[in-house]
Amino acid sequence: MMTPTELALRLYAVQGLALEAGRMALDYFGRQESLGVTMKGDQDWLTVADGAVEDFLRRKLALIFPTDTIIGEEGGGEASDAVWIIDPIDGTSNFARGDRNWCISIGFLLNRVPTIGIVFAPAFEELYVAQRGQGATMNGKPITVSGGDDIRRAYVELGWSTRIPAERYVDLVARGFAAGSSMKRAASGALGLCHVANGRTDAYAELHINAWDVAAGIVIAGEAGASISDFFAGEGIAKGNAILCCTPALARQLGEITGIAVTAR
Repeated sequence: MMTPTELALRLYAVQGLALEAGRMALDYFGRQESLGVTMKGDQDWLTVADGAVEDFLRRKLALIFPTDTIIGEEGGGEASDAVWIIDPIDGTSNFARGDRNWCISIGFLLNRVPTIGIVFAPAFEELYVAQRGQGATMNGKPITVSGGDDIRRAYVELGWSTRIPAERYVDLVARGFAAGSSMKRAASGALGLCHVANGRTDAYAELHINAWDVAAGIVIAGEAGASISDFFAGEGIAKGNAILCCTPALARQLGEITGIAVTAR
């Protein structure tokens, strides 16, 4: 068990770490020639900033919370009853190309339950913060989902992964358009969930995504009132899963369109 004071300490301390990591990443972003871009696979981008930011977060988290474990996109790690799951730069393809749609994502799971979520998008100066049962904020102001209930007016973001055959995504997009929704891709799962949380979009879906991309955003969107699929079922932490996050009134229709089950609130 963890006391409310211990959780509050984690929430406030890591907000400061996220801001510091964001400033570090933004400095790299302003010097594109320093990024040392490489590829881990098809459309799987890596820069020196990814490693530097993750190393910073790992060192600080280990110092402040030595009994917690850490899983990061670049360095891996093991789950425990108290685990931080971090993506040092989510949206690296955007980051490497000079597109501002990227962020630092830091999630905390307590006994496998998403409990704290912090996402900082420094190029937009937007800090998203949430703790389970405490609501969600952007730059200190409460946020809620759009409340949209008409699929013909819905604005849906669809993530994409090379781990899934392209035909499945093409079919999904076709079903979404046929139902009357508008669909887009912005290449950051963490911000995709945050944009559901603040009502900029009505849904985010991806047929396979990794835990570090969504651990923080799940808390933020859930606390903002979204309906979300059970991402951490089974081996979601270690191997990833599908995700659907949406305004509750659209959960049934979007579940049929995406094939991802979600329980409406």
